[in-house]
Amino acid sequence: NLSEQGNETNSEDVKFEVYLDKVDRKVKEYFQVLEPNFPMWLNDYINTKEMLHQQYISVSCGTIYTKLLKYDFFYSSLDHSIGVALIIWHFTHDKKETLAGLFHDIATPVFKHCVDFLEGDYETQEATEDLTSVIIKNSKEIMKLLKRDNIKLEEVDNYHLYPIADNDTPKLSSDRLEYSLSNAYLAYNAYTNTKLDDIKEIYNDIYIATNENHIQELAFKTLKTARKFVKITSILSIIYRSHEVRYSMQFIADILKKLSNDKLLKKEDLYTLKESEVIKIIENSKYKEIFNKWREALKINISSTKPNRVYAVKLKVKVRYIVPLVGNKRINEISKIAKKTIEENLKYDMTPYVYLDLDF
Repeated sequence: NLSEQGNETNSEDVKFEVYLDKVDRKVKEYFQVLEPNFPMWLNDYINTKEMLHQQYISVSCGTIYTKLLKYDFFYSSLDHSIGVALIIWHFTHDKKETLAGLFHDIATPVFKHCVDFLEGDYETQEATEDLTSVIIKNSKEIMKLLKRDNIKLEEVDNYHLYPIADNDTPKLSSDRLEYSLSNAYLAYNAYTNTKLDDIKEIYNDIYIATNENHIQELAFKTLKTARKFVKITSILSIIYRSHEVRYSMQFIADILKKLSNDKLLKKEDLYTLKESEVIKIIENSKYKEIFNKWREALKINISSTKPNRVYAVKLKVKVRYIVPLVGNKRINEISKIAKKTIEENLKYDMTPYVYLDLDF
């Protein structure tokens, strides 16, 4: 269990081979699909202190710690970063682009995008990305490796430079593809019931095409497989902005803010501590009781008007969805089924107040 690994390992000075030995079998099999021939040169970069710290941060943005969602698989920010790098390498065999993908979340703090909420960045969720270059530049290990490999900092500190690595919603990029596949197969499998064979079918149908803007983009060869992908990602898209997730992320952000105001947590702690360590700080604070109520909650409450005497949340967040290419056409242009699926997904209502029976 990766969450047990995160709690039991005291030192971050762990070798990647040891890390992989402890990774769940399903993650290993999934990585093997993304790239059957693992690029061994990548090990040195993964093996740096800054990257290894990401194994203690869940991609769930803290929602793994509540019973409000069926999410019991600890897939880490490091796992996601490795997955993105493997996809880029598989399709491009470009070292610089692959490293940009590996490093794209190196500045991820505990509880991931909850810290974007803390900064008031609900709709783009990119508030922490500005630190990427700083963290890489301040890492003697990484800078030494880049110098050895004759790679400049500015070639790997911004994955937005590479359209196969990242592009604008709703296009398909390696980052968007990775979190879609891993969330479907591992994190939110209770909702999607996705098997490894489904991942293989989807992944093996993808190739690099040229989109309507004459820019390279990952695309599908067949409509049937693309429709399957859209069905899965539309389920995930609603989960990402569900009442339970919006409430939980704002709840965690507000607890972090209160801990900061109480001088129990510094901003830099968000980037240096493990999630398990921050949870211990919460459990030793006056917020322990409400935190545990959130952890044990099974159902969120909804209201069209602001409820009294409880902590309630009302906000719109980033809409993550994908309208992939099939050949040189967007799927919503050639499939009525996919078009309807996407449109139904986008109708999800984020206007109600959501709350639990608790208050700060």
